[in-house]
Amino acid sequence: MLSDVDRRLLRQLQADPTAPISELADRCGLPAATASRRLEKLARQGVLKGQSAVIDWQALGYSVEVSLRFTLDKTQATAFDEFLAAARGIPELIAIQTFLGVVDVRLSVVARDMAHYQRLYRNQILTLPHIAELEALMHVATIKSAESLPI
Repeated sequence: MLSDVDRRLLRQLQADPTAPISELADRCGLPAATASRRLEKLARQGVLKGQSAVIDWQALGYSVEVSLRFTLDKTQATAFDEFLAAARGIPELIAIQTFLGVVDVRLSVVARDMAHYQRLYRNQILTLPHIAELEALMHVATIKSAESLPI
């Protein structure tokens, strides 16, 4: 699916996503126009989804991160859709994931402190529809966090 040149470009882009195309091209031994065309093609194919800013939530005053695992009451066909629609309305949610198995949904929530988290939990999280079971896991440390793949 990917050529060796595409792999080199993607490795360089993962290593330094803010590098200009001319610099990425130099590192890969390509003309800038070729690198640009290849990256555009990878974007059209959906391999390259774009670039984004990674924000350090702690630097903005959010010191608490909690992972919430939900099992939903699926006796209603619309349970997932209604739960997810309501969850999207919580601004402090930084991730929503769905699963097959015992756990249906995982939400990652950030809060400024424990008092803020308690308000979120009581006023917004516990009011989400179709909750059968809920487990909260307090985030202690991130050991590995990588967006890059071994290409």
